[in-house]
Amino acid sequence: MSDFVIETPPVVGLPVDGNDAKFPVRRVYCIGRNYAAHAVEMGHDPDREPPFFFQKNPDNLDPSLEFPYPVHSEDVHHEAEIAVMLKSGGTDIPVESALDHVYGYALSLDMTRRDLQGVAKKMGRPWEIGKAFERSAPVGPIHPVEKVGHPSEGAITLHVNGELRQEGDLNQMIWKVPEMIAYLSDYFELAPGDVILSGTPSGVGPVSRGDTMKLAVDGLGEISVKVV
Repeated sequence: MSDFVIETPPVVGLPVDGNDAKFPVRRVYCIGRNYAAHAVEMGHDPDREPPFFFQKNPDNLDPSLEFPYPVHSEDVHHEAEIAVMLKSGGTDIPVESALDHVYGYALSLDMTRRDLQGVAKKMGRPWEIGKAFERSAPVGPIHPVEKVGHPSEGAITLHVNGELRQEGDLNQMIWKVPEMIAYLSDYFELAPGDVILSGTPSGVGPVSRGDTMKLAVDGLGEISVKVV
């Protein structure tokens, strides 16, 4: 007999490069405005203010590399990112040992219903209606640390239909990966399966049905995502 009164939801599992087993997702934390140029284009001061985070849902992460254009929006934007996958966690993690908790890295997109997010901002409401909708985070295969190390610099680019839209370097992150992990662990108990989306460079913009987005990061390869 089941221990639950309804059917248990499936665990979200993401593909790992070179491994038939999958990475199970527990939580998804997303840092906002983590590249100075993106902060400026969104109308904010690029100085190093304390980081802030919002969340997506585990099943928003989608490895199918197809992005269904969502309902109730006419202004859906791409945000090119890398995702950080944790193999362990805890609280009050020191910056110096934070990278010991990382399993690997993947290319990802934080797709955003910008019009709905804009309304939420004006009304002082949470962002989830603009950020945490179905399949809002296309994600590529996870590259384990043993294969790629800890990428801290290198080009990150996004092309839409062959046109360069976003271009930056991982070293332009205001808050680096170890700092994000340490900061989050001061407020949450991190655990295996947690995922951190690490922010996007400038150049975010709209997509339409039929578009193809190509995200590339030095050392992590590239992915192509079709808007359907």
